[in-house]
Amino acid sequence: MNHLRLLRYVDEVARIGSIRQAAERLHVAPSAVNRRIQDIEEELGTPLFERLPRGMRLTAAGELFVRYVRDRGAELERVRSEIEELQGLRRGRVRLVASQALAPRFLPAAIAAFRETHPLVAFDARIGDHVHAAEALRSLDTDLALVFNLPAESDIQRLDVAGQRLMAMMHAEHPLAGRSALRLRDCADYPLVLPNRDIGGRQLLERFLSRSSIRFQPMVESNSFEFLLGCLADRRSITFQMAIGTDLDAPHLVARAIEDRAFPQGELVLGCLRGRQLPVIAYAFAEFLRERLAALGTEGG
Repeated sequence: MNHLRLLRYVDEVARIGSIRQAAERLHVAPSAVNRRIQDIEEELGTPLFERLPRGMRLTAAGELFVRYVRDRGAELERVRSEIEELQGLRRGRVRLVASQALAPRFLPAAIAAFRETHPLVAFDARIGDHVHAAEALRSLDTDLALVFNLPAESDIQRLDVAGQRLMAMMHAEHPLAGRSALRLRDCADYPLVLPNRDIGGRQLLERFLSRSSIRFQPMVESNSFEFLLGCLADRRSITFQMAIGTDLDAPHLVARAIEDRAFPQGELVLGCLRGRQLPVIAYAFAEFLRERLAALGTEGG
């Protein structure tokens, strides 16, 4: 497989845009990386990169070649997984992009439960939104996506969809914490700390508010739920989170359902690249996730 290792030099430079930084990640000398790229360019008869003052940029030919390299790498991982499956080793690596709401409890619990029967399987789990997930699927940087509002596009296959409610979160001593459910108009009277507009829960809010007379004026906006939850310590602020992300080991925080009529549900989508044959172990984990999503029900945890 030595030739695949050399092809990886091209892939790494394409990702980073720098021979020196790629060499550091690959633990080889920059001259070795540069030499291998030049060898491949000579063999193909065309440059793969534009040499710029501040780095390397793929040419059109380079983009085609990198796609070939990534296709080969993905196919090799699938074959390795199938061979290991035949040998009964149950090894392999599952690559997954997941929404932030799954990071505290759901995804770690799912991985731990899966590894009880597949202890030699490794995971590469990254946190991102539906845009990052779709890009990672298309570039073959991930096997699976488990994110909110992943669109049903021609090249993205939605393997499963689970409905999820949006919840208001606050400190247990917040004036509204004693209620079992809330209306958004009630929340507007308090400081609002909201996720950024590219986060699924915020998009649900905006969709509803666009048809309502209610106006939100967020005091804080962030792409970090950990930060937003920290802002609730003032006992006055309110944030919003998908139901699956409210299962936290934090007794000082509470989550309350939103009872506004016709408030939309979010879609938690398990997806993969259409037409791609997944590695055996990634397919097995996808089926495992489908079972766990089914157990959530429409209330989402």
